[in-house]
Amino acid sequence: MARTASTTVEEPVRQRLLSVATRLFAERGFEGTSVQEIVAAAGVTKGAMYHYFDSKDDLLHEIYARVLRMQMERLTRFAEGESPIEERLHAAALDVVVTTVENLDDSKIFFRSNHQLSPETRKVVRAERRRYHERFRDLVIEGQNTGTFRSDIPAEMAVDFFFGSVHHLGTWYHPEGHLSGQEVGRYFADLLLASLRPE
Repeated sequence: MARTASTTVEEPVRQRLLSVATRLFAERGFEGTSVQEIVAAAGVTKGAMYHYFDSKDDLLHEIYARVLRMQMERLTRFAEGESPIEERLHAAALDVVVTTVENLDDSKIFFRSNHQLSPETRKVVRAERRRYHERFRDLVIEGQNTGTFRSDIPAEMAVDFFFGSVHHLGTWYHPEGHLSGQEVGRYFADLLLASLRPE
């Protein structure tokens, strides 16, 4: 679809609001940041912000949702590939760690503040995350059905264990540390695959 002139002009405003909100939420916390502070730092009016986002809740939701959408698109490509299931699951596991590390501020802000979202928004977020986890789980089930992965461990349990570690990255990973996101991702993916191989 052709991009209109208004779309071209409007997109940077939306991205600027997200960038500013991410920075302020990281510095002051979600609760400690007002809508007025966000629009002032972004150089826009409240009316402009409400053109793109219904509320501060909506901003926080989108900070995380844009990362999750990107990860879902990438997971779908891995899942639908033609490589052996072990390779596809390893690639998907590595990728979710790398993309989480690359967007660590977004993830940290969300997991630190999501309890402050409205019940309706939390419900939407849970559904979005559930869809991602189920798509990932389906890769494990595929491997179990073909005998590539052990079937005595429920796929849901293996996936929950893996993502518990992924969601914990924001509490200890530092980009300036001695491990790159790629290295951490490879270790996590190796551990997941090792736990699923038949004894």
